[in-house]
Amino acid sequence: MNLTLIAFSILGINIAYVSIFTLRLILVIKGRRGAASLFAMVEVFIYLAGLQLVLQNLSSPIHMAAYCIGFGLGVYLGSRIEEKLALGYSVVQVIADSVHTALPDKLRQYGYGVTTWVGEGRNGHRLVMQVLVKRSNERKLLERIEADAPKAFVISHEPRHFRGGFWAKMLEK
Repeated sequence: MNLTLIAFSILGINIAYVSIFTLRLILVIKGRRGAASLFAMVEVFIYLAGLQLVLQNLSSPIHMAAYCIGFGLGVYLGSRIEEKLALGYSVVQVIADSVHTALPDKLRQYGYGVTTWVGEGRNGHRLVMQVLVKRSNERKLLERIEADAPKAFVISHEPRHFRGGFWAKMLEK
């Protein structure tokens, strides 16, 4: 094999390996052990093939650079793939600038489960809303909130576990 072909092989193998590694790690964190185990088997196979190629060509700085670049690109690509898959759920907390807002009812009309309570902010009472949403639908929810309540303060995070409530009823159907 010539130097260029080896370098591109190392680059491609590492991109594939690290992308799968990244996805596997995310699956483990999200509790999807079965899928993570399958990814791990493919990951190790690719890793061993790449490692053999790299170890046979350690004398070339081009090959080592290809390995490093492939590793970085693999992390990037793996995280982009996971972002597109949007596995799991997000909790979106919305703090409206007034307790007198129609936002909870509008969100419920769109099909979201919304829990509300009154909070105390620096400038008075605020309506606090909490919405559980599939990550694949989070962007649409945020766009609706922006359109209906542009001054609202919005935070989102991923829950590790939930049970009961609106979502439990939805998932049973």
